[in-house]
Amino acid sequence: MAGGGGTRLRPVSTAQRPKPFLPLLPEGETLLQRTVARLRGAELGTDTRISVVVSAGWAPLVAAQVPDVQLVIEPEGRNTAAAIALAALQPGADPDGLMVVLPADHRIDPAREGLFRSVLRDAASGLATGSFGIASPLVTLGVQVTRPATEYGYLRPVVARRERVLGMDAYPLEAFEEKPAANRARVLQTMPGVAWNAGMFLWRRQAIIDALDRFAPEVAQGVRHGLASGDIATAYAALPSRSIDYAVMEPAAAAGLVVMAALDVGWTDVGTWPALLEVLGAPGIDGGVIEAGASAATADGDLVIIHGPAGLAAREAAEGTITPDEPIALLRGARPYLPVVQALLDRCAAAETRS
Repeated sequence: MAGGGGTRLRPVSTAQRPKPFLPLLPEGETLLQRTVARLRGAELGTDTRISVVVSAGWAPLVAAQVPDVQLVIEPEGRNTAAAIALAALQPGADPDGLMVVLPADHRIDPAREGLFRSVLRDAASGLATGSFGIASPLVTLGVQVTRPATEYGYLRPVVARRERVLGMDAYPLEAFEEKPAANRARVLQTMPGVAWNAGMFLWRRQAIIDALDRFAPEVAQGVRHGLASGDIATAYAALPSRSIDYAVMEPAAAAGLVVMAALDVGWTDVGTWPALLEVLGAPGIDGGVIEAGASAATADGDLVIIHGPAGLAAREAAEGTITPDEPIALLRGARPYLPVVQALLDRCAAAETRS
């Protein structure tokens, strides 16, 4: 799924070229390109195909960056339930085939990509085709919790029913828990088996179709009608904008249909400036986006990132107050990492020029 605006990484991420399509990684790849490369050789079946679900406006970026994938084009973004329904209901797709769903804008430690592929294979053969007494479960891949994060959702498994399946810890899922307050996040971090919800799923195609029909019929029926009529744009415009978590996974977990596999592969969603800078070798930086018209105090040693008439630029800040006319990024104490930041901006500016 290559959607989302990446607004927490402005001004580098823009509506014209959001986070998945930017060369954020030090190797110069985009997050989309790395996600596709990570799936090569996963060997999930004899007829493995990679599809990218993307809104029409960004389809040319996908075609340019990963030209050998299948495009599933949405007329507009209507959140992840619609995106997954559109992919699952594609004409001619094998209903008994396995379907892996991954966000295109997350990162996994390159040294653990082999382990990630191994977990996909094990989850496909050991969980998605039947496990914990569920004929066709919805499998979610839970990421190891390393801190009391408030920006991620959490997965709470039935710890007493843990099983070791092909080298993985697996559980029936008790519940999804949305982004918590700080106190609750600290409690969740201490609970055995609890994992972050990274939005990574694996299931039989028919299993997710049945779940959509049961828990989000308006989404499933709308997409079916649009595909059958040939007017997916009109059908999409009428769909509710709902995440797959709210629409399907939460009620499915309550109904005992969801299984969780534990995953420890150095995952990050690269969703904020501190997270991105940590990936780039500049850890411990605080800061983020300052909206147009808002004011923020600056200190000597801070960096400000702007997108001005001459393009992207990083400027050293002095002590004072800044009130930008356009969204900027304020990175506190980041002056020692100016070369790292500048290299990032140069990569993104070059990509913008090429397009």
